[in-house]
Amino acid sequence: MRTDELFLEADAALRSVIDRIDPADLSKPAPKEWTSTPDPTFRDIVFAHAYDEAWVPDVLAGKSPADGDEFRNADLLGDDPIASYDRLNDTATAAVREGGAATTFRFQYGDYSAEEGFAHLATYRAFQAWLIAKHLGIPFHLSPELIAGLNENVVPHADEWRQWGVFPPAIDPPAGADDETRLLCAVGFWEA
Repeated sequence: MRTDELFLEADAALRSVIDRIDPADLSKPAPKEWTSTPDPTFRDIVFAHAYDEAWVPDVLAGKSPADGDEFRNADLLGDDPIASYDRLNDTATAAVREGGAATTFRFQYGDYSAEEGFAHLATYRAFQAWLIAKHLGIPFHLSPELIAGLNENVVPHADEWRQWGVFPPAIDPPAGADDETRLLCAVGFWEA
């Protein structure tokens, strides 16, 4: 699977979870390890994803936050956080589908080829979708296509990325584990 396709699969998975968040859950505390925001709520987590979506067209154009960050202090969520996120997601999806991305993606943490950059963006979205769903009790499973794409494009880098703090230690999968469980164990996220 090409990494731009992986991004689109992961982005759609995250949106499917965010669209099912009960608005009353937005004020619930979120795990502190998911963000640098003090005392985060799920609204803060949705904001982080809205911010990331807002940046996608600029990243595809080869821009970085060092060029100016109009989104950091903007009210990206307004009175309807989920609908606001969806609008930004629509724009990001359209930008990726249009093609013509820069050959280098310039993130806050460094410059990467577009191929690797799309894998980074997909990783964040796919595993956050699973974690948010698990934490809030939203029924969700990674699709077979997404599992295959993550196994192809992310798992081979898991040990390297683990050194950067992206993933916790790997977990031995339980006997008879399905593909999703084996993937989640490889990146240290599986929970019974």
